[in-house]
Amino acid sequence: MADFRLEVFYTVAKRLSFTKAAAELFITQPAVTKHIRELEEEYKAKLFDRTGNRISLTAPGNLLLAYAEKVFELNRNVAFEINALNNHHTGILRIGASTTVAQYIIAPILAKFKTRFADAQLNLITGNTEQIENALLAHDVDVAIIEGHTRKSGISYHEFLKDELVLTCSSKHPLARQNSLKLEQLPSLKMVLREHGSGSLDVIAHALKNAGISMAELDVEIRLGNTESIKAYLQHSPCMAFLSVYAIADEVASGKLKVIDVAGLTIERNLYLIHPQGKTGGLAELFQRFALSNHNLK
Repeated sequence: MADFRLEVFYTVAKRLSFTKAAAELFITQPAVTKHIRELEEEYKAKLFDRTGNRISLTAPGNLLLAYAEKVFELNRNVAFEINALNNHHTGILRIGASTTVAQYIIAPILAKFKTRFADAQLNLITGNTEQIENALLAHDVDVAIIEGHTRKSGISYHEFLKDELVLTCSSKHPLARQNSLKLEQLPSLKMVLREHGSGSLDVIAHALKNAGISMAELDVEIRLGNTESIKAYLQHSPCMAFLSVYAIADEVASGKLKVIDVAGLTIERNLYLIHPQGKTGGLAELFQRFALSNHNLK
């Protein structure tokens, strides 16, 4: 097991808040401060800069965070491997996946899991993020991987994979030869968007709002229910769309689609592994540990 002080440091570093870390770890804020002070004394280095009510990581703090992530990954791997040795896992596992995850990310994970645990029967249920969250709450799936910024009561969310949404168009688009566009040009472009309830749409709206652009300002030509349809539409229209880098890798490599940089706009998101709040068990917990141990979180 990792030093609890390291877990405290990791939580503070991720939340950039002593108060939020205390609430998440079910300890008092003075206890958080004590653990951080002990680590700073042990390493003889300041881990956080404090400016008023805000904190940020110092260079030593960033270094310790990188090593803490490696330590926790090793702990997960050890726990998973020992559990796998000691148990024979059978039964049915119902896994939910939002659209992007189902189409471009989850298949290799399922294949590796099935190879390792041949007696486990896997059922995959797909839908947009809202649909998968509702399925989890209705106990129609046991565990899921989704995209988006939503947080529903009764669900635990764990960061799983980082993704980026980039402005994409056909290589034949009139602007395809340009490497970048200005942010203020976006409302003048014809856009393709996902349907309401899509996690990707939620992320795009959030990022544009922070950049000073509302979704109402966009010239939306059509809304489509999945990324494959959007990619096909782009190749036959003068439209653009924000798509996951995982979804367009093949088309960009083959020259069918082009990524256009938008100056001053970066749309990044975390994909989340989710399960009902409270302790999980059986195949659901096994799958969570396997996914976290066998997939790159960067």
